[in-house]
Amino acid sequence: MTDIIEKTAEIDQPYTGGCACGAIRYEISGKPVFQNDCQCRDCQRKSGTGHGSYLTFPRAGVKHSGEATRWDMVGDSGNLKTRAFCPHCGSPVYLTFAAMPEVFTVHAASLDDPGRYRPQAITYGVRGHAWDFLDPALPKFDRMPPM
Repeated sequence: MTDIIEKTAEIDQPYTGGCACGAIRYEISGKPVFQNDCQCRDCQRKSGTGHGSYLTFPRAGVKHSGEATRWDMVGDSGNLKTRAFCPHCGSPVYLTFAAMPEVFTVHAASLDDPGRYRPQAITYGVRGHAWDFLDPALPKFDRMPPM
């Protein structure tokens, strides 16, 4: 019974996180609409590994503080995305997308409790590398599936 109560409490808890030095913080109520490991070249370069891991939420439930440095770029989709990172410690914290202004995406590693991240899919698998082993049970898309 205790396990059920703890799991229920976790679902109701907001998602909180921020950068490594604490200058940027966020709190998000509600559940993520999508959680994915992305293997596009941008995510590989940003992470220094084979992929990036993300949780995407409806923007309506997002509160954040601190001044992020933003960098606009065109993603593999051809759409503009904005990466936000801490100007003090350099930690990547969140992303926004011009084509989807209603969503707010955070880096899984920026969560106060990264164990809450539950990947649902692998995106841009066409760019993946054999050495970047991800859960083979996850659905894998060559590009970004429709949300």
